[in-house]
Amino acid sequence: MRNPLAPPCEPPYLPSVGAVLLDGKRLAEKIQSDLRTRIAARGAPPPHLCVIQTVPAPASQVYARQLARACQEIGMTFSVRPLGEDLTGAALAEAIRETCEETTVCGVILQMPIPPSIDPHEIRIHIERRKDVERINPTNLGFVVYANPSLAPCTAMAVMELIALTGRDLRGAEAVVVGHSEIVGKPIALLLLDRLATVTVCHVGTRDLAAHTRRADILVVAVGRPALVTRDMIKPGAVVLDVGVNRVGPEGETRLVGDVAGDVCDVAGHLTPVPGGVGPVTVAMMLRNTVLAWEAAAGRTG
Repeated sequence: MRNPLAPPCEPPYLPSVGAVLLDGKRLAEKIQSDLRTRIAARGAPPPHLCVIQTVPAPASQVYARQLARACQEIGMTFSVRPLGEDLTGAALAEAIRETCEETTVCGVILQMPIPPSIDPHEIRIHIERRKDVERINPTNLGFVVYANPSLAPCTAMAVMELIALTGRDLRGAEAVVVGHSEIVGKPIALLLLDRLATVTVCHVGTRDLAAHTRRADILVVAVGRPALVTRDMIKPGAVVLDVGVNRVGPEGETRLVGDVAGDVCDVAGHLTPVPGGVGPVTVAMMLRNTVLAWEAAAGRTG
């Protein structure tokens, strides 16, 4: 069996028979169209999403621009609060609290990465729960255990939205989640459990990854390892959700690939592409959470 930790195959595999691709971009556009209508119907002032930025990494800058464009398209206000890299955990916590206390701000995002001296687990608790549109505050994560999917992290909600497009009945389905991070793998597993799927979570301690993935009717891969899962590891007809986003190739010629190899296309029944799959829907979920926070705040003050 192929080593699942081996580098991606080159050149990319081009299947003659393809799985049904789950178009995340199209789904995101539909969600954002609904949000645009809701914002226009309620009127000014519009929802305001604020990104707190510390380490100005290139990927963070690109993501901020993508968010700004998406907000503009649906009539939301967007801002960035740059803080710089030379700050303490206490200073960052105070900046988060100040931002959350601004009455015009409905949603707050703490953009990663943050300075390595600051523990992200400890700092996330300072994001006010009702303005935590990424749903990474420990309180919101805790509510997911109590079957409140609206408080799940955006990527987990995006995966469930895409699974819904397939029409698959999750009750009793074998679901395998590869990756057990706090804001992706674990909440996805909980949401699948809420739908009465039989869930297996695989991680670095899993002894035979392929033995688990071959059983999966629903397979979610969220590790950050190019071509971790290949066609010989897939059950024919499975729904495969590729959450991974990896840059491969020489400098200046890099391209985005997922955690699932291209040769999975001729085995899976449904597959999310990278890019254009889970990513756009994750952004749409974040915008939706901001609009929900905006509507809730209007209800409390109206």
